[in-house]
Amino acid sequence: MISTSAERANPVHARMMDRALELARRALGGVGPRPAVGAVIARGRDVVGEGATEARPGRHAEVVALEAAGERARGATLYCTLEPHAHHGVSPPCTEAIIRAGVTAVVSALQDPSPAVNGAGHRRLAEAGIRVVTDVPDRQRAEASELIAGFAHLTATGRPLVTAKYAMTLDGKLATRTGKSRWLTGAQARARAHELRAAHDALVVGIGTVLSDDPQLTARVPWAAEFKESRPRLRVVVDSRRRLPATAALLGTGGPVLWAVASPTGEDAPAGVATATLPGDHGKVDLGALLDVLGKRGATTALVEGGAALLGSFFDAGLVDRVAVFIAPAIMGGAGAVPAVAGLGVDEPESVLRLEHMAVEQLGEDLLVTGRIKR
Repeated sequence: MISTSAERANPVHARMMDRALELARRALGGVGPRPAVGAVIARGRDVVGEGATEARPGRHAEVVALEAAGERARGATLYCTLEPHAHHGVSPPCTEAIIRAGVTAVVSALQDPSPAVNGAGHRRLAEAGIRVVTDVPDRQRAEASELIAGFAHLTATGRPLVTAKYAMTLDGKLATRTGKSRWLTGAQARARAHELRAAHDALVVGIGTVLSDDPQLTARVPWAAEFKESRPRLRVVVDSRRRLPATAALLGTGGPVLWAVASPTGEDAPAGVATATLPGDHGKVDLGALLDVLGKRGATTALVEGGAALLGSFFDAGLVDRVAVFIAPAIMGGAGAVPAVAGLGVDEPESVLRLEHMAVEQLGEDLLVTGRIKR
């Protein structure tokens, strides 16, 4: 039986699902093209097993939790942030593992939007006599949906969900007229920026940022020791004219680097760096083609950090889905200062990009504004 009635008031269900959502958040940025899923197995108020999605070809969250619970899973309830899958893919069906383990109830926050699942997992469990509960608080359902937003976008478009992230002053400046930008924001905002990096599959920057700041482009977060591989999993340098120096700091740290260039000729790629030649208009890299490449590499999400020219190009091309803007309580001034977003921009005020589903958070003295581009 699939139940959708009055379960959201159950405090045990709410607590266990919150823990499953927390586990899924930690998996973000490390498991694409899979969705980040969390699972908890409980007997009453006692947790007997838990887990999160592993990177391919690893286990799904439900199987990790079942193996942790062992025999204690028999007669227990499984809480999962996404519907268990019932088909044979890279991994065997999670539904069959749940049935074999003797779980008697499954509380699921969200139906899987993938055409290969899309309710089939819930039906299979119900047919096996397992009680399926899909009635969870709206807050938890919304969070579960956010956790798989990149997966759903990749499934629908073949491209990762793109977030434009940058820090600016109150007057919209990214750097001074001399090109200096460290540090516009405080420690709390910078820590959150590293969390954003850790939660995305790919991090994209322009060659100007590499040449001016020489960043490592890694995600330094307190729980980094839990990662089985580097975060972000892929760092991308957009470099139309092949200027990436072999001494760049990002080449000596973290994981794989993808060098996106526009010309097949020029400087050779530094050792260990993969190259994607993607010619576009005016000798620049075709950013749409780059997103296609990232999608084929399994990236569900991409964080574009700049600089201003690259951000402007992404906005001009209509390729940005979300924004994360850190705003420092400062005025820089100067006509020659670097704007946060360059490019061509729009011709008329009526054509400006606007946000929906906005959130504003204070981080020390700074603000973080997030939202989706309104289409």
